[in-house]
Amino acid sequence: MKLSISARIAESFLSKEEATLSLTELADLAVTAGYDAVCMRASQIGVHSSKDEVTAARQLLDARNLGVSMVTGDFDIVYNNDNGPQCLRNITPHLDLAESLGAPLIRTCIKTPADISFAQQAADEAAERGIRLAHQCHAESLFETPDQIVETLQKIDRPNFGLIFEAANLDECGQEYGPDVITRLAPWIFNVYLQNQRLSENGEITLQTWCRGPVSFDILQIHETGGINFDAVFEGLTSIGYDGMITVHQAGSEIGRDHSVAAATQTARYLQTRGGPRADAG
Repeated sequence: MKLSISARIAESFLSKEEATLSLTELADLAVTAGYDAVCMRASQIGVHSSKDEVTAARQLLDARNLGVSMVTGDFDIVYNNDNGPQCLRNITPHLDLAESLGAPLIRTCIKTPADISFAQQAADEAAERGIRLAHQCHAESLFETPDQIVETLQKIDRPNFGLIFEAANLDECGQEYGPDVITRLAPWIFNVYLQNQRLSENGEITLQTWCRGPVSFDILQIHETGGINFDAVFEGLTSIGYDGMITVHQAGSEIGRDHSVAAATQTARYLQTRGGPRADAG
């Protein structure tokens, strides 16, 4: 397995449009902390970016021997809002972006059964270019519960359309996320997001879910205890022989770059001790 750091570390939790670090700073952070790739988001480079900006981003990352593990090409996908599925109705710009950055995977958004036929069409177009599409385990989508996830992916029925497994969203939706669930979802797991949280009635963050209403929680660093059971997550991933990308999808800090570097480095070292991927650039 290889380790990727999400551009989300250069965003605040609730404001995902303005980057708190430049791409140069984010890439240098990734190298310093020991990551293999960056998971690109629209706050840095997206379908709105000019060709020159995309080319410059690719050159910057190549110079640091960093890959791009996945692209999330627009803000509607990031916010998982009602316009998020529009990417499936016009996937070409997202494919162009992924191809230009050398990314093998694109994150998408599905909100209603009406989106499924467009997901199929988008996957067929992506297959022609050797690119895969995926949807994150995510509240307020057809990917809230394992049952929904399996049903939706079976309906899409495309080998290049899969899942970004993410335990924290399953946790918010009151779902199991350990070895049994990972085994069930194994045929579709294309990427793994890691973020940590502790559910709490008086938590600092409150998000909506369709299956259980509002859910409150506190954000934790990956290494902190009392939140997501990463032992169970890695036990499940090991049991299915997962050897793909592990993406640290932790929200950024308002404290500044030095804190972000320290947190990202500590996370990489923690994952090594938990039997995660070898964290070295290259």
